Amino acid sequence: MRRTRLATLALALASSLGVTLSLAVPAQAAATDRYVALGDSYASGVGADSYTSESGSCMRSNNAYPALYNTNIKPASYRSVACSGATTADVINNQLSALSSTTTLVSVTIGGNDVGFSNIMTTCVLQGESQCIAAVQAAEDKARSELPGKLANVYNGIKGKAPSARVVVVGYPAFYQLGMVCVGLTEKSRAKINEGINLLDDITKTAATSAGFKFADVRSAFVGHQLCSYGEKWLHALNFLNLTISYHPTAAGQSGGYYPVFRSTAG
Repeated sequence: MRRTRLATLALALASSLGVTLSLAVPAQAAATDRYVALGDSYASGVGADSYTSESGSCMRSNNAYPALYNTNIKPASYRSVACSGATTADVINNQLSALSSTTTLVSVTIGGNDVGFSNIMTTCVLQGESQCIAAVQAAEDKARSELPGKLANVYNGIKGKAPSARVVVVGYPAFYQLGMVCVGLTEKSRAKINEGINLLDDITKTAATSAGFKFADVRSAFVGHQLCSYGEKWLHALNFLNLTISYHPTAAGQSGGYYPVFRSTAG
């Protein structure tokens, strides 16, 4: 009799835990999602290797955060049209067509190329501190005046094509850990570059929130893994043999930084 009561109690406890666990599952059923990834090289996975043959110069990687989400979560359908070098105009003109009224989850990382990420870093590396700071300042001025409207156009386009979708806007990591002994750019240049990235993220977050979208902020995830840090670097430093991957996340940066932040935000 005692064993019977214990067995009954165990079954009741297991049932109770089962109810608790089921209630803890997010309301959105990820396995039934129809997921489309949009954006630039940070979304396509430049620097993370394992590029798909079909993506060509867009350089979509199997190690990019959208692909990792597909591998681990296994949504009902998945398509990435993210492309290296993409701007907000490219998303509107070339990527939004991948969305439809049946799309239930969208991710997008965009805006860096609109303010000239690549050109800024080239200036900073080749022309010295004063030119670097001036280039970042010009980009900040452009970001303040132009980027909110450009992002709003992208977000409105997403709403129009996929009105029922959850949308996660994913940001950029600050490149440098400051206050460290580090070869290359001066501390003032590194600080100014970080300032510019932080401004870009803050503008993007405000625009995303205004659109009713979620913002996945990866900046804190990369702390301790930035350039000049003592930890494992999750960003490529300047690579003269392969300039394309410079200042982009490594495979570890995508899996350890981008993916968990996106996963927790996507629900």
